Amino acid sequence: MINLGTLAHFRHFRHLICALVFFLFFCIYPEISSAKEAHLSDIIVTNTRDHLLSYFNVRDCFTEEMNMAIMNGISTKFTFIVKLYEIRGAWFDRKIADIRLTHTIEYNTLKNEFSLLLPEQNNKKVKTKDFDSAKKLMADVVALKVIRLDRLKRGVHYQLRMKAELDKIELPFYLNYVLFFLSLWDFETDWYSVVFRY
Repeated sequence: MINLGTLAHFRHFRHLICALVFFLFFCIYPEISSAKEAHLSDIIVTNTRDHLLSYFNVRDCFTEEMNMAIMNGISTKFTFIVKLYEIRGAWFDRKIADIRLTHTIEYNTLKNEFSLLLPEQNNKKVKTKDFDSAKKLMADVVALKVIRLDRLKRGVHYQLRMKAELDKIELPFYLNYVLFFLSLWDFETDWYSVVFRY
């Protein structure tokens, strides 16, 4: 029979060991934290019969620190911010859409399985055992419905602006003393924009 108290102590001990590994790893190899700067790429603006759609992805966002945290079961979230403006020349541009969506990834160490939530795809929930596939799903925004086409004006120029950022990570209480590591794998991209005429 498994002693639940012993199991809880074992889990607590395992997380403390994980935190110690974080500390030693980044003291010995601090250069690993200097990853390439996260940025957006492959930006596409298109439409269906009814909606303006956007596709894009964030690149160079997964550092070794983040990979280790995810593999140790720490829930991680990317927030994507998308804004659409009507360009009005001498007047201030008018914002007509403002979207925040959050991709979430969590690793189940017992099942060896990644769970993802992708809100732009009707809150689609995806499970996979492949980490590379999970990271691609996490970083890609696919067919985001920005606005209905009947809200746009023919012959008018519009600007679509977007950026991505890593949400503040909530660590279990027994890992709070390694919160300073968060600065090593925090990211926020620049704003990227596409101007188009409808």
